[in-house]
Amino acid sequence: MAILKIARMGHPVLAQIAQPVANPAAPEIRRLVSDMVETMIDANGAGLAAPQVHVPLRVVVFQAPDGRSDPGLSEEERFDHTAPLTVLVNPEIEIVSPQLEGGWEGCLSVPGLRGYVERPFHIRYRGFDLEGKPVARTAKGFHARVVQHECDHLDGRLYPSRMSDLGKLIFESEAKHWAS
Repeated sequence: MAILKIARMGHPVLAQIAQPVANPAAPEIRRLVSDMVETMIDANGAGLAAPQVHVPLRVVVFQAPDGRSDPGLSEEERFDHTAPLTVLVNPEIEIVSPQLEGGWEGCLSVPGLRGYVERPFHIRYRGFDLEGKPVARTAKGFHARVVQHECDHLDGRLYPSRMSDLGKLIFESEAKHWAS
């Protein structure tokens, strides 16, 4: 396992549409995922997409552990914010409800900043695990936010492009002034 270099906002790999993975069970995908998980944990992230480590493939890893409490999470987001460590290869998202929920997001590719982003509160997602078996879940709140955030990376999007008010793009050190 290795800790990989994380691409930062402005690097071209983050603006590309990632390519589908032909074989989720391939040894090189297992190795990539192992390195991604180690990198995510080392960086204290909730998720990581392959393009963030300079690999333009449709692979994400994420976790929304029970103890995680990011500043500014609303009570609604806290409702269902647990997800086990999950690997999704070739993920797809379906919006269950058009209801939006705003929340503060950070990103390992946009270090030191937070932005207030509104996203669908309730989603369904599916993809494949490292055995090539289907994964399908419903998610709400923080869990749904993490999945959407990571999948945006696969389409060449960073969270600032989802913000409706760039006045709510702040330094992490100032987040305490915005927490409800």
